[in-house]
Amino acid sequence: MVADSAQDIRDRAFRYGCGVGKVALQPHLLSGARPVADQLLKSGAGVGANLEKAKAASSKREFVRYVEIALRESRESVYWLRLCLALRLGPAADIETLRHEGEQIARILAAIVLRAKAKDAGR
Repeated sequence: MVADSAQDIRDRAFRYGCGVGKVALQPHLLSGARPVADQLLKSGAGVGANLEKAKAASSKREFVRYVEIALRESRESVYWLRLCLALRLGPAADIETLRHEGEQIARILAAIVLRAKAKDAGR
């Protein structure tokens, strides 16, 4: 059962990365908005990439470290999505849906980190 929930968050992060990519890779973005889109793409894709690294971690400490990085990437991507909303750099409904999903993923990742650290502290 644990493996299923671990795969679920990785799949969810992958779908999130794809959605972020669709927003960030819009061909009609103004050239001045390109740095914002690039940062969004980098952080949004980084969530899933770091969860894949966590899956292959050789220790509990390394696992927690990669999940913490994924959490930071998720929070950063939410920031860039908020900026995209404020600057009207894409379809507001799509961006708002992604922003909400990024926040949900961040909450899940924070819970994973806290749970893992609590188990370590209890040893």
